[in-house]
Amino acid sequence: MAALNVNIGELKLKNPVLTASGTFGYGEEFADFMDLTRIGGIIVKGTTLHCREGNPYPRMAETPSGMLNAVGLQNKGVHYFVNHIYPRIKDIDTNIIVNVSGSTVADYVETASIINELVNIPAIELNISCPNVKQGGMAFGVTAKGAGEVVKAVRAAYRKTLIVKLSPNVTDITEIARAAECAGADSVSLINTLLGMAIDAERRRPMLSTVTGGLSGPAVKPIALRMVWQVARAVKIPVIGLGGIMSVRDAVEFLLAGATAVEIGTANFIDPTVSVKTVAGIDDYLTRHGYASVKEIIGALEV
Repeated sequence: MAALNVNIGELKLKNPVLTASGTFGYGEEFADFMDLTRIGGIIVKGTTLHCREGNPYPRMAETPSGMLNAVGLQNKGVHYFVNHIYPRIKDIDTNIIVNVSGSTVADYVETASIINELVNIPAIELNISCPNVKQGGMAFGVTAKGAGEVVKAVRAAYRKTLIVKLSPNVTDITEIARAAECAGADSVSLINTLLGMAIDAERRRPMLSTVTGGLSGPAVKPIALRMVWQVARAVKIPVIGLGGIMSVRDAVEFLLAGATAVEIGTANFIDPTVSVKTVAGIDDYLTRHGYASVKEIIGALEV
């Protein structure tokens, strides 16, 4: 076997394959299908300071080569996570990473501070695509100033590995990535979902209750791949790539583009074992091409 281990800041991954937040529950839901310890880490569903009911139904719609979702960060809040979820998943022998969301900087900081005290949670992924209620609903992550503000505040309160998840709904994602890096991020992950919509022509109605939602799946991969390549060349911190990864080949392409690790999302709904298959497939790719370590192909795209 080739060496598959990589580092994201001080976070050590046994291999570069993670599961994306919102597509893998808390990990335990997939335990009957696969050995959870065989993947590099599990990023659990979005967690907020307070309980959120999410958006009204319908909030998911299938689209050509993808899907739209407008779930709305439904979760029972960080205190419920600490008291009820964490005890059940804390001993899984892989990295458990919590995706943190909020509507104000104070929300982010308090939630991160609470998770900071959990011994077996070595990292958080900061979702800065959430609407900033003090700026009229504009997402923190669509401006360098907004991204820098929330990352800096969380960095001051959170002592472990801080991954910042970037929105693709911007004009220059490298500017946002550099702002996150300057504010103290240990890594950036990208891309979050693209804003899209679907219409039921017969009913002349939107297919989502919120009209628009987040597009994911293979349709977004070329955009995600381009953004990962751009950001990997613009920052010095590790980049985690995601967006439309459905196969081993997709994952390898993101590594070649400069990603140190990858997250698998929508594909989990189609094949609950896709993440472990991807780990095995990366090893096979490295062996076939004569590489001793996955680190040899990170950013190895020849242009």
